[in-house]
Amino acid sequence: MAHFAKIENGIVKNVIVVKNENAATEEQGQAFIASLGFDGDYVQTSYNANFRGKYAGVGMSYNGTCFYGPSPYPSWILDDNGDWNAPTQKPEGNYVWDEESLSWIVAE
Repeated sequence: MAHFAKIENGIVKNVIVVKNENAATEEQGQAFIASLGFDGDYVQTSYNANFRGKYAGVGMSYNGTCFYGPSPYPSWILDDNGDWNAPTQKPEGNYVWDEESLSWIVAE
């Protein structure tokens, strides 16, 4: 089965499933969806996260490259896989991110 996310203003509004026979390519799947009377922009998403970062879910964002959820902190940086990363690498051990100091601190 192929999965397609409806995108409006960069936000996933819905995810639908299309039989593989109707979606051998993304373009074929999009044409099939349109033939059913569904309007809007549909982008294929991978249930196994094999492409476009994460599997799309309602409310997630799409930037033309990958699907992603909200940032855990304002300072974190989105990578090409849809993962949010701290501006500095987490040290080994039991640390948590402190947004106020923009650093990792020892967890209590």
